[in-house]
Amino acid sequence: MKNNNLNNKSLRSLRKYLTFVIFTMIIISILLAAVFTLALAYLHLLPKVGASPFGFLFGILGISVAIASFFAYYINEHILRPIRTLSDASKTVATGNFNVRIDVRTDIEELNATFDNFNNMVTELNSIETLRNDFVANVSHEFKTPLSAIEGYTMLLQDEALSEAERNDYISKITDNTRRLSSLTGDILLISKLDNQTFASEKLSFRLDEQIREAILTYEPAWTDKEIELDIDLPEINYTGEENLLLQVWLNLIGNAVKFTPKGGRITVIMTEFQDSVVITIADNGIGMDEDTAKHIFEKFYQGDTSHKSEGNGLGLALCKKIVTRAGGNISADSTLGKGSTVTVKLPK
Repeated sequence: MKNNNLNNKSLRSLRKYLTFVIFTMIIISILLAAVFTLALAYLHLLPKVGASPFGFLFGILGISVAIASFFAYYINEHILRPIRTLSDASKTVATGNFNVRIDVRTDIEELNATFDNFNNMVTELNSIETLRNDFVANVSHEFKTPLSAIEGYTMLLQDEALSEAERNDYISKITDNTRRLSSLTGDILLISKLDNQTFASEKLSFRLDEQIREAILTYEPAWTDKEIELDIDLPEINYTGEENLLLQVWLNLIGNAVKFTPKGGRITVIMTEFQDSVVITIADNGIGMDEDTAKHIFEKFYQGDTSHKSEGNGLGLALCKKIVTRAGGNISADSTLGKGSTVTVKLPK
């Protein structure tokens, strides 16, 4: 309400100012016309131009009023009215409606630029609001599932008739859901920091090939248990960047490859160095994705394969994209349903 009053006050002040300028122009024109007429009359020059002093004076006054009226109309139509439109649109945005747009065009370049900037701002605000609503809804759902599971298994543990095997099984499930909550919370916090540019990380020089090997070894129990064949080609490359963030990329991508590759499958990790970039390719011969799924895999909370939903939260690839984009690179995925997926990361040197 206070901002609206300020906008109206500013608009009224502008009207008063412009009205004052116009009437000042009229008064000055009248005074100049009067002085000019008196000078002509004093010098006895009026008869030569065929006009009486009063007729000449009224003629000048008429022209002055006509010019002033033209300026008043022009200012009202081309300056005040567009500004009033902007003020009304701003009030609408203040109520939370981001669908308003200003289609007014004027002869003034600065006003047109202001309207274009306003439309771009509202478009971005509308996009952010939609994303926020979806994000809150998804976060609520993702938190609710493991919390409900923890609550359920905790209640089951209160049964004194449980066998030792059942009790251990319930404890294991509670532990898994607790880890899932911890991972979800960590990913959400990291994405939020990256979105708001509040994540501070020093760029260091490190061995990129060793970092990827570290990520691969992290999942050694999983790929050993599934008897997955690894084809690794990682030449020695020194890279300067945000080491901790990039490690998250390799952990997510290799973790996904292991997760979706069947027993006895194959995973290939290849790194190639070019003059101005480094390209890392991680491929598997797992379940793959259809075309529609592949279009959305870098979106928050999107999980194309619901059979593995309990193993992730749909934030891994979205996080990878943010980190790679932050590093000035790009990430893409190519997949065929039933044949496997290939994710390519290109980082600038």
